[in-house]
Amino acid sequence: MWYWLRNAPTTQLLEMMIVAIILVLLSTNGVESRKAKVSIESYDYSAVSCRSHSASLTDFGAVGDGTTSNTMSFQAAINHLSQFSSDGGSLLFVPPGRWLTGSFNLTSHLTLFLHKDAVLLGSQDENEWPVIEPLPSYGRGRDTEGGRFGSLIFGTNLTDVIITGDNGTIDGQGELWWKKFHSGQLNYTRPYLIELMFSDNIQISNLTLVNSPSWNIHPVYSSNVIVQGVTILAPVTSPNTDGINPDSCTNTRIEDCYIVSGDDCVAVKSGWDQYGIAFGMPTKQLLIRRLTCISPFSAVIALGSEMSGGIQDVRAEDILAIGSESGVRIKTAAGRGGFVRDIYVRRMTMKTMKWAFWMTGNYGSHADSGYDPNALPEIRNVNYRDMVAENVTMAARLEGIPGDPFTGICISNVTIGLATKAKKLQWNCTDVAGVSSGVVPQPCELLEEKTTTTSCEFPEDALPIDYVQLQTCSYTNKCD
Repeated sequence: MWYWLRNAPTTQLLEMMIVAIILVLLSTNGVESRKAKVSIESYDYSAVSCRSHSASLTDFGAVGDGTTSNTMSFQAAINHLSQFSSDGGSLLFVPPGRWLTGSFNLTSHLTLFLHKDAVLLGSQDENEWPVIEPLPSYGRGRDTEGGRFGSLIFGTNLTDVIITGDNGTIDGQGELWWKKFHSGQLNYTRPYLIELMFSDNIQISNLTLVNSPSWNIHPVYSSNVIVQGVTILAPVTSPNTDGINPDSCTNTRIEDCYIVSGDDCVAVKSGWDQYGIAFGMPTKQLLIRRLTCISPFSAVIALGSEMSGGIQDVRAEDILAIGSESGVRIKTAAGRGGFVRDIYVRRMTMKTMKWAFWMTGNYGSHADSGYDPNALPEIRNVNYRDMVAENVTMAARLEGIPGDPFTGICISNVTIGLATKAKKLQWNCTDVAGVSSGVVPQPCELLEEKTTTTSCEFPEDALPIDYVQLQTCSYTNKCD
């Protein structure tokens, strides 16, 4: 062979060398192709709607290093996916990383999915939080007069919106905002973590929310809302970090949530004074179940104080309260107007509480001086049953409004164990009326004790939101 090569024509040698080089290149490319093999990750998740299209946040230039702003990437991704709203909807996947962002707006028929190792970080730059108008049922911001900062995740006039994940995290980095609140440096009301307005068919599930600047989850003027499997954590001294606040909403289901809060764990609302009365949109058909709450300075479930549009047909069951100020609290005042009626709570366990039950008719915080002091709220048909409490300082503080008593209160089958340093007066009742049965310690005379066993009401019919079922959806992410 060597003899043949030495005597081969020059042109033949050149041709052979070219072929050899090509073979080497092809072989190298094959090795490189094997090295660059694409990995595929699949995720199953529960949702009201599955999606036909998807994209990853990194497709739009996002960098998950915790310092690069990704506000424009989030908005670009959502704007791109909005084209599929009438073609099966879309999913935006947020992969592992620390994704710094300011406020961004969602679109209809969209799922925002957070990987378990994804963390959304709220920007510390106020310029990344647009200022928007006050809520019409409030007339002003909650912290200051005038406008408010848009929420981290925001949307209005949407339908079929899902915010979910594999227990990914949304971190509002709220300490900067808390300091500004305490020092009076806020020009506008603090942002929330999630707010959806005038929207229908909302699901918020399987997420961890921490350190919100103010309220965590705020569906407002919306219907058919599910909040499920959410963990909410805030320092117990952080200001106004309410957990979940359904506000002028119809047909809402809150279930299987764990909340540690600097304010009420669940606060049911419907507008503030004359603005809420004029707007006239109540919260109704609300289910709250399998909730665990720790709130040393506030309520596990609060109704009000902004309840001027009305609150009706609230059903809460299987609630665990630990180290909280009160189990169930109704907050209102002359000037609020509106109503709180047809409230049903059962199977609640309370451990280490200041009050088990608290009704306040003199809450007194008003939007401005334009409220009507003659606009009196109606508080009627409030039912508590099948509850047990331990280490409680005072059983109940029930204070209606002179000339406008809270009526139709029913408490049955409730045992309250007292703390070592409990109050001598266990039931403080004024301007209320109702009945009791099987309650320890014995209630006040205004809650007439029935000699025969009385079971307070709890509706047996299902609300429409109970019939909404989640399905198993799948998402496949291709990683280089």
